[in-house]
Formats: sequence, C-alpha cells, structure tokens
Amino acid sequence: MPADGERMGKGYNNMAVVERSCWQKIIQDVVANGGNIIRPWFTELDPVCLEHGLLEIKAPGLNEKNYCEHFAVRLFTEAAQKATGHLVGVCFLAGNEISDEDNDTSTPLPPQNPSAAETATAERPAAVKLCKEYVFENFVTGPCNRLAHAASLAVCEGLGKTYNPLFLHGASGLGKTHLLQAICHRVLGELPDAKIEFLTCEMFVNHFIDAVEKGKLHEFRYRYRHVDLLVIDDIQFLADHEQSQEEFFHTFNTLYQDQKQIILSSDRGPQEIDLEERLVSRFNWGMVTRIDRPCYETRVAIIHKKARQRGIALDEDVVCFLASSIDTNTRELEGALAKVTMLSQVMNQPIDITIAADALGKEATPKKHDITIDDILKAVTRRFNVRLTDLQSHRRTRSVALPRQVCMYLARRMTRHSLEEIGGYFGGRDHTTVMHANKSIENLRGQDPQFQATLEKITDEITAGL
Repeated sequence: MPADGERMGKGYNNMAVVERSCWQKIIQDVVANGGNIIRPWFTELDPVCLEHGLLEIKAPGLNEKNYCEHFAVRLFTEAAQKATGHLVGVCFLAGNEISDEDNDTSTPLPPQNPSAAETATAERPAAVKLCKEYVFENFVTGPCNRLAHAASLAVCEGLGKTYNPLFLHGASGLGKTHLLQAICHRVLGELPDAKIEFLTCEMFVNHFIDAVEKGKLHEFRYRYRHVDLLVIDDIQFLADHEQSQEEFFHTFNTLYQDQKQIILSSDRGPQEIDLEERLVSRFNWGMVTRIDRPCYETRVAIIHKKARQRGIALDEDVVCFLASSIDTNTRELEGALAKVTMLSQVMNQPIDITIAADALGKEATPKKHDITIDDILKAVTRRFNVRLTDLQSHRRTRSVALPRQVCMYLARRMTRHSLEEIGGYFGGRDHTTVMHANKSIENLRGQDPQFQATLEKITDEITAGL
C-alpha cells in the first residue's frame, strides 16, 4: 500500500486492490485489540480500496455494516493508521452498495448490546426478528445449562401451561438470548400464526415512554397484552423505572390470567434485582433457572459445534488449547474462534497451535497437567480449613459435609472421573451420593451469592495452579 494512501488498482477486486501485507497488519492489530467486538462474520470483511486517505471495507450485509459502524470504526481506524503510518479514515459498505450507488442505506443503528445487533435478519420481515443460528439444534448442553435447556423445550410443548413464567438468569454471554430465540423459532415452526413479541426490556420501557408522551397507551397495551408469547431479554433494566414496573405488572397479570406464556431473562436472579416485591414474587411463580459458566468438556463441545457450523477444520490440540484458554462464556469462545480464523485466512496459513496462540496473545504451551481430584482437595481444604482425612471419613457434620460436597461437585465438573470413581475417592461412597452432592451445591449457589463467589474463587485457584 503506498505511503501516501494513493488508490492501488481499479475496480473492486478486494485483496487485489489493497496490498495483502498491509491488510494482514490491520487484521493482526484488530485481532489483538478487538476483544468482544469481534464477530464470527468478521472473516468475511474485505478491503475495497484506499483513496484520498479513506479505507473502504466491505461488510457482508446491511446488518453487519451497521454493527461495524456502531462498534468497530475506531478499532479498524487505529489499526489502519498503525499499518500505513498515516491519518487514514475507515468507512464500511454493505455488499450491495458497491455495485449499486443509489441503494438506500438509511437503516437504523444496532442496539447498544453488541450481541443483539446480530439478531435482526432480513429473512423475517415480521415484527419478530431472530438470528437463524439461534435454534435448539445449535445449542450445546452441559451441566452448566442442562436444566435451562430442558425447561425451554418444555415451554414449547405447552405454552402458558408448563412453566409460566420461565425466568433464565446468568452472566452475559452464557446463552440466555440463544435459548429465548430458540423458543421463538420452535413456536413459530409449530404454530406459524402465533403472536410473539420478542424484545429487550430497554425497548419495552422506551415503547412505554413513547406511548405516554404521544397519548397512545391503548395501542401499547393492546400490543403487549394480546400475544401468545411475550419474551423480554434483560428484565433487570426495569429497576429504577417505577412507572414501567407498574405497567409491566398489569401486562404480566393479564397474560398470566389468559394462560399466555411469559419468558424473561436477566443477569441476576429475581431476588437480586431492585424491583417491587409483587413483581419478584410473580417471577418466582413458574421456573427460575440459572445458567453457569461452561465446564471444560462443554467448552470443547461448543468449539467443535461452532467450527462445524462455519466449515472450519480444527485439530484436536487447537480445540483443547482454545477451551483451556477461554473459560468465561460462550460468546468469548466464539470470539476466540473468529480471531483464529481471521488470522489464519489473512496470513494464508492453516490453523495450528501457533496461529491460535498468536490470535489470543498467549504462549503456545499446553497445560502442565490435567486437573486432578488432588488439586481440588488442596484448594478446598485450604479454603474451608479442614483436613483431608475428614473429607474422606464418614463424618456428617456440616463443617465437613459441605466442603466434601464442594469437592464432589468440582470433581464432577473439572475432571474426567465418573460418578463412581469420585464417590470411591471420598470414603467409598456410591454414585447417588455424588449426584446428591451436585444437586445440593447447585441449589446453594443459586440461593447464596456469597457461596457462589467462594466457589468461583476456589475454581480460579485450581485453574491458576496449572
């Protein structure tokens, strides 16, 4: 690429227009600094031309273009300026804008949540806009989300009757929105005429405020109280909106009494949200289930599935490296896979451990060893100040029983041992004891945020010791 930013070549032949070496530098910088902004379809971004100090980049579609304009301009601008050494600007074009200059591009910006920007697809012109990939068949289940997945399937079989409301909660990026949309996909597939409202809580509040200002409360209430399925993402946004809480309370009551299905998601459990007690009580009427961080085996399965969906061939050592490096949530796993794929394509090299390590900014070294029950025992005995002999004894006092159950719970999730092997390690107990321990710890962590924090600290200590 010429230093003065002069256009290289004619036409729109993508990589023939901009030197590959320069585009490689840009992508490497984007991969290194993009974090959660990076999306799987970033691999489809192409440089169009560099003219008069402006780098034009083609996005695969309007939704992707809008996402890039809203979230990625600064990222690509800084990368382009580093690569060229000049004050280069960046703009994004949708694919059809390149061949049709008169195309109307006045489309709205994506919502504030980056993940929500991908949920709008041109395939469904109706009010419900869903991501075609967010279906049950693409959802990877594991100990962290099995109950939420089962409850979501059950809701589809009996709208308004099985679990009403269904309340899913957990940290960002763990699959709540995926399950919400999967339910909508399944319901529309079986009941094409079903009336569905799927939106974020922020949108609900904004619609309500707009209706009040324009004197259209009647239309607002008709819209949300005459549906078969109401799905609201991030319901915690209702906090500090008293009038909206009042309106949602009556909307909830109307739908519930008419046996219409209500599904809600949040980053916290109902009791942890600053809402009116009558709302919190109603949220607990149906099924409240938590989605946790995926364990190692689940992360491996997620990477395998995402790679197959995108036609990416990965060696098992690369899959294990990614699963070991990213232990937070599904969204970051997808982002890591996207980074690795982008770097592989732009460098024109097959994906291997070196490419994966460069993409994630990590050393290409394997874990020192697999997690063992001994690793777990050391961390738990240190945290709870108990002796190993006590954990393996038949004592049932709470001071011993609780850390023993924590050990069984973590061993089930962090090692490859069977239920029988874990039980045998703790004084010859059978598999039902391990199952009971897992259930007890799951219930406790869902009810006690302080215990949940303790469990996460123990987990971090174990993984940090590898």
